[in-house]
Amino acid sequence: MQTRSGFFYPKNESGNQDPFRGKRKLGIGFGEPYRKRPRTAVEEHDSTTHDDFFDGLPDDLLLLILSNLSASASSPSDLFAVLMTCKRFKGLGVNPMVLAKASAKSLAIRAKNWCESAHRFLKLCADSGNLEACYTLGMIKFYCLGSRGNGASLMARAAMGSHAAALYALAVIQFNGSGGSKMDKDLRGGVALCARAAFLGHIDALRELGHCLQDGYGVRRKVTEGRRFLIQANLRELASAAKVPMVEASAMVTAGGGGCPLLSDFGWAVEEREVHGANRFMVEWFGAKGLDEGIRMCSHVGCGRPETRRHEFRRCSVCGAVNYCSRACQALHWKLAHKAECTPMERWNLAAAAAAPEAGGGGPMG
Repeated sequence: MQTRSGFFYPKNESGNQDPFRGKRKLGIGFGEPYRKRPRTAVEEHDSTTHDDFFDGLPDDLLLLILSNLSASASSPSDLFAVLMTCKRFKGLGVNPMVLAKASAKSLAIRAKNWCESAHRFLKLCADSGNLEACYTLGMIKFYCLGSRGNGASLMARAAMGSHAAALYALAVIQFNGSGGSKMDKDLRGGVALCARAAFLGHIDALRELGHCLQDGYGVRRKVTEGRRFLIQANLRELASAAKVPMVEASAMVTAGGGGCPLLSDFGWAVEEREVHGANRFMVEWFGAKGLDEGIRMCSHVGCGRPETRRHEFRRCSVCGAVNYCSRACQALHWKLAHKAECTPMERWNLAAAAAAPEAGGGGPMG
């Protein structure tokens, strides 16, 4: 069947069909055949990689950014939130360069959140050379998980890197013979570790060393030298609480005249220091799980250390109602609470003897 033919349909005089019919004319001049315009480099990049600017950043720059973030993180969630952002951050976030600089607050995992993933994260940080992770995981393993050898080796690794808290923790273990018997106490080793931690400015180590020198505990007795260490510990504690340099803290003490409160063996009455993440973990851990029968915890609420055997810690010589893992914890607890609660044992016995006849109901019946 023929269509569009006949008298009423005019024919093209040239007899040639329009080559541009049905096509868009993109040529320079009219009448040129259709030719596709080539794309420029900018258009090609925009059409194929319009969202790849992030992928174009070098890994070294991202590692530097993540390292600064991990060093300034105020909680573990700050670091984990970044790792969950994208696949690339997740891969670079576990780089040893980033984990080695993780701050103490970013490693302060709560006991209620403890799991295999948290354990693995702390181990990765410790294997990357993070001393804070070595100390935290060492304390958790030694006291909470019962892995004495692994915990002590992790704390020793941090101590070899001049981590003051790890040095003091090992000193407490040596003083008490923790993890072993009473015969495993090493007083001289504990004093040496305390001296090293005190040299690094650890307040509890300074106070412990001062008491050791005053009492002749593990070292030759030097009362004057011990007194000097106690004053220095209390002065550092005051400077830390007031957030001022040591010189200004000393001026604050001497400005009032009269006796110096820093001469007290138990220190200046300042606010309680912020609890370390490892100690807070132990307090929460044993608060939820409890202790074995006959095992006590250090009475200082910010310590969290439990006994590793019965009657390991020393009792208060006045009341006998509280016990401490170290003299530093005793001094801190005295300032915070025990000073108002301590009652001599003689008064205790007298009160018990006076209550005994009243409990008898007025004597035998006739």
